[in-house]
Amino acid sequence: MAQVTYEHVTKHWGDVVAVNDLNIEIADKEFLVFVGPSGCGKSTSLRLLAGLDDLTNGDIYIGDRLVNEIPPKDRDIAMVFQSYALYPHMSVYDNMAFGLKLRKLPKAEIDQRVRHAAQELGIEHLLDRKPKALSGGQRQRVAVGRAIVREPAVFLMDEPLSNLDAKLRVEARAMIQRLHHRLETTFIYVTHDQTEAMTMGSRIAVLKDGILQQVNTPQVLYDKPDNVFVAGFIGSPSMNFFDATMIQENGGAYADTGAFRVRAPESKRDAWMQTAGRRVILGVRPEDIHDPNYAPPGIRPLEVEALVDVRELMGNEVFLYLKSGNHDYIARVDPRTAAYVGNRIEVVFNAENMHLFDAETEQALR
Repeated sequence: MAQVTYEHVTKHWGDVVAVNDLNIEIADKEFLVFVGPSGCGKSTSLRLLAGLDDLTNGDIYIGDRLVNEIPPKDRDIAMVFQSYALYPHMSVYDNMAFGLKLRKLPKAEIDQRVRHAAQELGIEHLLDRKPKALSGGQRQRVAVGRAIVREPAVFLMDEPLSNLDAKLRVEARAMIQRLHHRLETTFIYVTHDQTEAMTMGSRIAVLKDGILQQVNTPQVLYDKPDNVFVAGFIGSPSMNFFDATMIQENGGAYADTGAFRVRAPESKRDAWMQTAGRRVILGVRPEDIHDPNYAPPGIRPLEVEALVDVRELMGNEVFLYLKSGNHDYIARVDPRTAAYVGNRIEVVFNAENMHLFDAETEQALR
């Protein structure tokens, strides 16, 4: 069993709380991603599991075994770092075999593991080369291969794709996902890139200032964020936020932003009615703002007048940077749109998919 459990895990660096009372269970064979901005505690959480940093408080289990006092080499984990940390004087083969030689495995078994991993990663033709003769993507594969040959209970990956260019990152993401499916081992992955998190993780743990904000599947985080931070961090471009006041009129509940008013959908009317008179934050994802000429069928439309400030053509879509009253926001619209910089247009919000948050606590109102 490679289940991993954090129980009330805390880490202090002097007066700084890097991880604050982290509680999470990671199932056997799961692919869990820690995500958040720099300094949120995601890498520290991984290093505490690996034994590279000492706990201040709490317990960490791998399977049923408490590993707080167990040295890193005995925790049955393998780690891939952002810097690939390859030995420059060793060949690819020797870099991958080094850890197995330290464990004094038979030569035949070492050779079988190294060559099998190299074949899986498509680097068997590179085994005789030194790291300086490899590209960034090839070095990354060697670092992953060095972890694979150990056949650990848990793989730990700390921003392993950060040094790759955009095209290689896409290829490497797919490679790591294929490995996870083939190896059927627990993967715990750290990234600041929400696209990596959304595309790779079976679950995502979002951290901010050392505190776990929400942990769930990518789709639930996208559809039902618990707070403003999660809503703004998950999704690209990020969610638009509008300061608003809740009012009741004619038996309905409305969020009044000053530039436009949104009537609560029937599915959310009772929840919105309970917030009458309060300051709230209205959240709308860019993909829920449309050019009315190309709005999808079946949405509950809300027409809003806007000024086009910036237009970005992405090929398969257009990002429009819009102004309505004092609000600046982004729409992700059909590439056939005729909206250009300086145009005053009407855009259509999908009112059914709007999110509401308390202005003081920033927690979702459902």
